Amino acid sequence: MATDDPAESLTGLGEFAVIDRLVADRDQPPAVALGPGDDAAVLYAPDGKTVVSTDMLVAQRHFRLDWSSPHDIGRKAIAQNAADIEAMGARATAFVVAFGAPGGTPAAQALELADGMWHEAKLMDAGIVGGDLVSAPQWVISVTALGDLDGRRPVTRGGAQAGDTVAVAGTLGRSAAGYALWHNGIGGFDELRRRHLVPEPPYGQGRAAADGGATAMTDVSDGLLADLGHIAEASSVVIDVSTDLLGADHDAVAAAAAAVGTDAWEWVLGGGEDHPLVAAFAASPPEGWRVIGRVQEGPPRVLVDGARWRGDPGWQSFD
Repeated sequence: MATDDPAESLTGLGEFAVIDRLVADRDQPPAVALGPGDDAAVLYAPDGKTVVSTDMLVAQRHFRLDWSSPHDIGRKAIAQNAADIEAMGARATAFVVAFGAPGGTPAAQALELADGMWHEAKLMDAGIVGGDLVSAPQWVISVTALGDLDGRRPVTRGGAQAGDTVAVAGTLGRSAAGYALWHNGIGGFDELRRRHLVPEPPYGQGRAAADGGATAMTDVSDGLLADLGHIAEASSVVIDVSTDLLGADHDAVAAAAAAVGTDAWEWVLGGGEDHPLVAAFAASPPEGWRVIGRVQEGPPRVLVDGARWRGDPGWQSFD
């Protein structure tokens, strides 16, 4: 899709011509009263409250263009932001996107990026309602996600109580496995390699958890233990996860771990970017969720099989 014609670069076409192409023939969902084309978009907020989250992706830090297509990157950018909205018990309704890239970037790549974003947004009946396009020394993508609680109370990280069960919706360790395979140049394992490029959050399960009485919830973006640590701190509880209950995740990445020469548990417990949801429930979790541990009294911490985990708990932004 790339072209050597300088007239078809971002600089050659110019900001507004590129934006016109990015927004042309896009169907907005009913939540959008006024879409792109004016100074700001207008959304309906029937709940009276709006859930808002924002995140950034930087080339070579969060994605690589020699691994991912622009379409993959667009899907990933939307998915990781939508997961934050899901983690509050809400549904994503709209996204605002800012994209920075070198002026010589082929406009076709920006269009492919937008196509990927729209593909992912459509999976949850949401739209992309505006944004910005700027010159930058490398690709930088900033996404703000907006969501609606549909009358529900938000599910925060701070409500878990001793006696609750801990459950997860989605899978763990696949993205970390895929990254290691890409990084080490190991072929095969196509599904795992793909899952690093495009995560698959369990859309709709945030609302199911809220309706099912979730007392606390977050998405697993940095690593299961790291993100459970946020719930433990906010709720002032101990969370103990069971490796027996995580066996399916371990088995799914065990062969890849052997090929890389690492411990599969490092990926399951400390690998991020799969964006499943993890929550605490006072009663049995709803369909689509599986129990992985318990909440206990005590100083805030996360245990694995009753003991402190000695491995890496997850991603650090400034490592």
